[in-house]
Amino acid sequence: FSGHGKTPKDAASVRATHPIPAACGIYYFEVKIVSKGRDGYMGIGLSAQGVNMNRLPGWDKHSYGYHGDDGHSFCSSGTGQPYGPTFTTGDVIGCCVNLINNTCFYTKNGHSLGIAFTDLPPNLYPTVGLQTPGEVVDANFGQHPFVFDIEDYMREWRTKIQAQIDRFPIGDREGEWQTMIQKMVSSYLVHHGYCATAEAFARSTDQTVLEELASIKNRQRIQKLVLAGRMGEAIETTQQLYPSLLERNPNLLFALKVRQFIEMVNGTDSEVRCLGGHSPKSQDSYPVSPRSFSSPSMSPSHGMNIHNLATGKGSSTHFSGFESSCSNGVISNKAHQSYCHSKHTTTSLNVPELNNINVSRSQQVNSYSSNDVDMETDHYSNGVAETSSNGFLNGSSKHDHEMEECDTEM
Repeated sequence: FSGHGKTPKDAASVRATHPIPAACGIYYFEVKIVSKGRDGYMGIGLSAQGVNMNRLPGWDKHSYGYHGDDGHSFCSSGTGQPYGPTFTTGDVIGCCVNLINNTCFYTKNGHSLGIAFTDLPPNLYPTVGLQTPGEVVDANFGQHPFVFDIEDYMREWRTKIQAQIDRFPIGDREGEWQTMIQKMVSSYLVHHGYCATAEAFARSTDQTVLEELASIKNRQRIQKLVLAGRMGEAIETTQQLYPSLLERNPNLLFALKVRQFIEMVNGTDSEVRCLGGHSPKSQDSYPVSPRSFSSPSMSPSHGMNIHNLATGKGSSTHFSGFESSCSNGVISNKAHQSYCHSKHTTTSLNVPELNNINVSRSQQVNSYSSNDVDMETDHYSNGVAETSSNGFLNGSSKHDHEMEECDTEM
């Protein structure tokens, strides 16, 4: 210490960087008095974080100290209580905190001075304070052997705790504790899906697994689907393996559906990834997409009617609407349109009227029929039309314009 040391306001303390660990049980450190200085106003003890460091330990709230000038102990007060002898140059003062019973005692040159403080709060820091010039101390936190036999003190307390455990009454329920712990371990292994470990543990403890191995693997399968983002398959698998589970837990089903929507937006759900090909998992999973468009698909009978119109076969030819359907439920709406528009929704043409149609128009109609038959054989994946063969745009073909000219001519 190098201050003036004329008044208590000149005192200064130093505190450890870390508090006493709560799990250590018994904590001990020693301080050697290298020099008592002018008056030997020194304090060794404990303090909480935030305590004023311009005071000796024990004078302020949440502060505890043993002072060398008078041998008094100070507990959150400026007034001390007689505790032990004074200490001076060459003495080694130890401070032991027993976290088992929340007490603190001091030692001098390896001898215990008895309990100084009780009911200690947690998170206390070792603290040393000095006040007069020339005071020098050296702290030992275990880097050197202690003067006090702390190992013997710890063995004494181990014996006390072991005796207390041995005196605990168990009675006739002695075997139930072990069985209960074994069941807890087994249920933990089963719950988290550790099949092999659960079976091995059951064999070693002569007990049965609480759940069938197949059921554990089924739960693992569903868990992997959820973690992989394949929510559609996870929901379907859950409904297959546990039919009434989602019905009894609507909140769980809602949470899975919300997760499925998020995975669909991210493009990681299994059904979204299958849009490029046929998906057997679901036929009506998604609503109509605003970006999807319908293609004019006609039945074989419609194609034959157009061919008969072009070749003049049959007494009459009927133009009807068409229906558009897709394989994966992306488009399920039905459209009803006429290829040759007039005041009526359908048009019937007799054979004599066909003689008045221009030959070039007949060739156009024949070409339209051929293209439409080719279109009928196209394969659509998940309701999305292949635009490379017929050039569809917004659900209509470029040949529709030729049919409109046909309608004008008639």
